[in-house]
Amino acid sequence: MTPQNPQLLSALAPLLAAESQAEAAAAGVEPDDLEQAVWLKLLERIHEDDAPERPADWLRRAVRGEARRARRTALRERPYGGEEAAEPHTSPERSALMAERRSVLRAAVGRTPGHCPRLLTAMLDPADPTYREIAGELGISQGSLGPMRSRCLGCLRRMLAAEVPAPGPRGRVR
Repeated sequence: MTPQNPQLLSALAPLLAAESQAEAAAAGVEPDDLEQAVWLKLLERIHEDDAPERPADWLRRAVRGEARRARRTALRERPYGGEEAAEPHTSPERSALMAERRSVLRAAVGRTPGHCPRLLTAMLDPADPTYREIAGELGISQGSLGPMRSRCLGCLRRMLAAEVPAPGPRGRVR
């Protein structure tokens, strides 16, 4: 197959569109993205004078290969969990979201067992007290503060994780 053979490329277009449409849903990508990736692969092969002998079979294999690559990529990728970088810091939406997050966090801190609510409240203090100050305020030794903090944060993490289900592959909620 050579670039001078537009009839072959035109004949392959419907096959590529159909194969991409069939594989895209399982791969979690748009059919057009899958189709574009395969066209690019085909053009690279033509450019290298490594044209496939049986273009229709090559095209089917290439679509399936790109779909597998897209699935593997989707399983490895994690959505960015940080704040939206483009959003201004003073927007009403951001303020409302931050207030809601603080409210959820404070409520979860209040539900933690034992000394955890006092410890976590002291750690969330805007004055940012030192370990020595927190230990003095709670009446415990500074050496036991670290392990206690770890247990309390683990408990808080489990509580918050149970409230918000983690997204699974392709954004599905478990």
